Amino acid sequence: MTKQGTAGWLLHDVKNRGITAWIVAALLTGFYIALYFTEAFARIARAVGLSNKWDLYGALYTIAVVAGGIHVIRKYAHNRYQVIRTVVVMIVQITLGFSIPQLLKVLRQPEYYFSYLWPLKLDYFNPGYLFSLPLPYILYSFAGSLLLVPILGLFFGKRWYCSWICGCGGLANTFGEPWRHLSDKSTAAWRFEKVAIHSVLIVTLALTGLLFASYGAGKRYPELQQATIQFQTFYGLIVSSVLAGIVGVGLYPLGGTRVWCRFFCPMAALLGLVQKAGRYRIAVKENMCISCGMCSKYCEMGIDVRAYAQANESFTRASCVGCGLCAEVCPRGVLRLENVRGAAPQTQMLVQITNAPGGGAFPPARPN
Repeated sequence: MTKQGTAGWLLHDVKNRGITAWIVAALLTGFYIALYFTEAFARIARAVGLSNKWDLYGALYTIAVVAGGIHVIRKYAHNRYQVIRTVVVMIVQITLGFSIPQLLKVLRQPEYYFSYLWPLKLDYFNPGYLFSLPLPYILYSFAGSLLLVPILGLFFGKRWYCSWICGCGGLANTFGEPWRHLSDKSTAAWRFEKVAIHSVLIVTLALTGLLFASYGAGKRYPELQQATIQFQTFYGLIVSSVLAGIVGVGLYPLGGTRVWCRFFCPMAALLGLVQKAGRYRIAVKENMCISCGMCSKYCEMGIDVRAYAQANESFTRASCVGCGLCAEVCPRGVLRLENVRGAAPQTQMLVQITNAPGGGAFPPARPN
């Protein structure tokens, strides 16, 4: 319901694809186009004493996460899971996502973002860059990507990273909170999601393999090196700039906050596959759903949670990021997040994340 007055209309309009939402989307899109393809932000960075435009962007990004996080904490102050998760997101962004990389530069060490891992951060498996780093960075890159990601994914699903650590998810769940309900819930979107996100993962794997092959070949095969450079440039332009930034954030007010995470992120694709084989699921309390549809409406990943609740079906969905909002908005506490062994019944719950009064925590939807 729209609150009376200009402020109430404006708030409703910007959150529900009104004219102001289109204006905000245009401004966000313009911001990223200027960031990636012009030197405007480089000049601003120098004017405020920063070394480059990416330092300025990192500062603005962190401010957006913290400001949005404060809003989320106030909004869900009654929900322990949401408060703790949001605090962790803010701390990770402030430290691992900004302060520590800046401090490393001051100490004349390589600028390294410990909150990002391959395949999301392709450079960390680019041997030309990776093997130029000090040994601890190299070990962390391999251990984090090849051990930490799959092991934690098996035990806790993709939520440990996508909703607690990743800066992309952090911005979506803080700054993007007003637009989370705008995700496309259609079957067509779900079909596109399955094709698109796994296609990007395949491209990322292919480029990573090509980078190692080119590095191993040295200068003996200049054609291979040239092809690798062209492939990497194309990947950086389309995936890292257009899809992650311009589309991923620019479309918040129109398509919801997880366009990048849902349709294109290679890390989300990889963790989704691991999640399907792991212990994480959404548990549904039998014969409790009243079909209000609030869970599906506020699912940022476009999952039809209500369909599972109506069918009394606990489930694991590859795209679920474990944000917990579906359980938060459920008026009857039908849903909760669980980590279970195999196909154990609902009573064998090993980990339960509490949320709304009388309820559990969060869900996904029909298996991919």
